Amino acid sequence: MLRVVVMVSGGGTNLQAILDAVDNGKITNAEVVAVISNNEGAYAIERAKNHGVPAFVVTPKAYETRDAFNEALLETIKACKPDLIVLAGFLVKIPAAMIEAYRNKIINIHPSLIPSFCGVGYYGLKVHEAALARGVKVTGVTVHFANEVYDCGPIIAQRALPIEEEWDVDTLESHIHDIEHVLYPEAVQMLADGRVHVLADGKVAIDPVPAA
Repeated sequence: MLRVVVMVSGGGTNLQAILDAVDNGKITNAEVVAVISNNEGAYAIERAKNHGVPAFVVTPKAYETRDAFNEALLETIKACKPDLIVLAGFLVKIPAAMIEAYRNKIINIHPSLIPSFCGVGYYGLKVHEAALARGVKVTGVTVHFANEVYDCGPIIAQRALPIEEEWDVDTLESHIHDIEHVLYPEAVQMLADGRVHVLADGKVAIDPVPAA
């Protein structure tokens, strides 16, 4: 059974999608064992409690230095003994020591087709604003492993979304969220099934779904 820790800063809709997928059997061989937030007011904490999942708050405000916070965050994660760490809107830079300790065991979701509209400064609505401002005809969602560089880890899965001319930022965000809530649980399931392999060249190979 894959032990999953979800890290989140806000409302936690992707967390909810994963919890629901576990409940309805779309995710098997995996369980969410903990939720960690840097924000004590995050509604994601309530979502965790409603599902009986332990929730922990580790906030930079409680520590005198960022190094002290990073150490506390890593110790909290280690105590949860995760096999997979899912970043679901966690708005704090992941410490390098955490990346090293959980190499290719941390995944993130980004609301564009990487390498478009990604990297430092591209998050949330800023991604959609940039896509609309550039006039791209297709955007989408990417699930990838996290590494030391924002949005540059090996890509696990992508799903495209054609943009309609009349869409505004809010409409685009809504459609992207709909895709995220399907694609992220699917990626967790692929990892739970052991179908995801990072190759020597940094690319990801996905085994086919086993025959029934």
